[in-house]
Parts: sequence; C-alpha cells; structure tokens
Amino acid sequence: MLSFTAQQIALLVQGKIEGDATAVVNQFGKIELAIHGELSFLANPKYEEYLYQTKASIVLVNESLVLKKHCTATLIRVPDAYTAFATLLVKYQEMKNENLTGVQTPSFIASTVTLGSQHFVAAFAYIGENAIIGNNVKIFSGAVIGENVKIGNNVIIHPGVIVYADCILGSNIIIHSGAIVGSDGFGFAPKADGSYQKIPQLGNVIIEDDVEIGSNTTIDRATIGSTIIKKGVKLDNLIQIAHNVEVGENTVIAAQSGISGSTKLGKGVMMGGQSGTMGHLTIADGIKIAARAVITKNFKEANMTLSGYPAGEQSAAYRMLVHQKSLPELEKRVKELEIMVQHLSQKG
Repeated sequence: MLSFTAQQIALLVQGKIEGDATAVVNQFGKIELAIHGELSFLANPKYEEYLYQTKASIVLVNESLVLKKHCTATLIRVPDAYTAFATLLVKYQEMKNENLTGVQTPSFIASTVTLGSQHFVAAFAYIGENAIIGNNVKIFSGAVIGENVKIGNNVIIHPGVIVYADCILGSNIIIHSGAIVGSDGFGFAPKADGSYQKIPQLGNVIIEDDVEIGSNTTIDRATIGSTIIKKGVKLDNLIQIAHNVEVGENTVIAAQSGISGSTKLGKGVMMGGQSGTMGHLTIADGIKIAARAVITKNFKEANMTLSGYPAGEQSAAYRMLVHQKSLPELEKRVKELEIMVQHLSQKG
C-alpha cells in the first residue's frame, strides 16, 4: 500500500499546507465518508458542511475557500481542488502500475512480436504475429492483440480488450475492459434475391495519442483506409463508432452514443449520452450535442449547441418543444373554428 505525507502531496500539486505537514494518507475517500488515513477534496460548495465534520486526514481545497468553522483535517490549498485531486489519482495509478513488469503464464506471444521495455503481459493474454509493442505497455488478462498491430508507449490494455489485426495505437492510451477496436464495419450490399452480400472491410483503425476508451465501446475498421480517433479524444462506455469515421482532437462522447459511417466530427465536439448522427455528415469544431439529440444534416458553423430530433440550434429546438405542448389546445381551437365557419357558410 502506498503512503504519502501532506508535504509530499503539496509538492505534487504545488499546494500550500494548513495544519500538520507530516499527516499521512494511504487511501482516497469521499469527504462525507472519509476516515483517518484517507485523502479527500472539496470542490463543490454544496459539500462544504462536510469539511468541518470529515475524519479525513488531508483535504484538498480551493485557495479561495474561507473557513467558517474549525477544521481538524490538514488542508492543502490549490487553485482548483478537483483538478489537483485528479492529478493525484493519476499519479497513484501510475505508481501502482510501475511494479507490473514481465510476462505471466500461461499467455501467448508470437515469436515475431517486438516488446518494448517495462512491458507487462498478464496470464491468458494473446499477442499475434508481427505486433510491435512500445515501452511501459500493460496488457491484462484476456486481452487479444491481433497480427501486425502497433502500440506506442505508456498504454494500458485492460482485461478482455480486443484489438484486431493491423490497427495502430499511439502513446498514453487507456482502453477499458470489453472494448473492441477494429471489428468489421457494417457493410452489406443488397442482392436481387433480397439477401445481402457482405462487403469486406479491408481498412484499419488508427488511435492517436492521449485517448481513453470506455468499457464495451466498439470502433469499427474502415472499409478502405482508416477509422481515425484523433489526439486527446475521450470515449465513455457503450459507444459505437462506425467504419471510416473521423473523431476530431479533444472530442468527448458520453455513453450509449453512436456515430454512423463516414461522419467527421471536428475538434472539441461534445456529445451527450444517447446522442447520435446519421452517416456521411460533417460536424464543425466545438459543437455541443445535447443528450438524445440526433444529427441528420451537416453543421458547418463552429461552436453551436444542438438538441432535439432532428437536431437543430438549441434555442429554436426549445421553442418547438414549448409549442408542441400547446398542440392539443390548438387542435381543439381549430376544430371549434371549423364548426363556426361551417355554421356561417350554412347561414349564408
């Protein structure tokens, strides 16, 4: 178990200590439930009352926080407590993984595989012919790395991940359990007899640096060329990325969303949960797509906020929703007017 003093933590996050600099923590805890020996943080003012009750040994707080009561925990003041806490979690995870090296048995590594330094291959993992694995790559149980796959440095492949043949992964990537990279795109040509002819998917998937892919997310290989996930993209669990899609840098996509084939997302796009797009579309940089919105056409103006089905500019979509609620009353009034017109015409 790893332990840190308040002084060590303050150095890592460049914070200022208030209290006992020798206080020691070896675990993380929520501020309302933390116990002695745990580190917590306070970023949301709604939880401030717990700061004066917590049993945590150390708490990260914002520099701007003005204490209203006495606090028993050692405080470390930082510009942004949430960001500092995230930094510590990342460092803690890195330190835990540093001790994982070597190859466990039984596992299969083809004789033509190139393994970098500080690698770890867990039992029951499979690495196919001619794969090239960089430095400090951790491949856990049940993972399958196909033939000719290339993986950069500092990559974590969690249990049950499958990376199909010929795919290319950059550095500083995390792929969570059950994700599949490079499965066939959904390509079938209708035949005269009503059946379908499968279209071979001959391309691959390219994942650039600093990408994280959630559990049970699938990224299909291209029919020809590459499906591309660009630098800094963050994908939640249960996402479908279809063949020949391009996801722009630093885009974030929430769970249960789907991108249809050959659609191109710009830089910094944000997609809410259960949102989706039709195929062969272009989505401009910085566009925000609300949960459950469905994109049915191109949006080439940057930084728009879209919602609804079919998705449109959010304020207009909200106005439509308001009018939809009035439809039953409007229908009633129209019917009344029709009756009045009918009576007037009969009198005439």
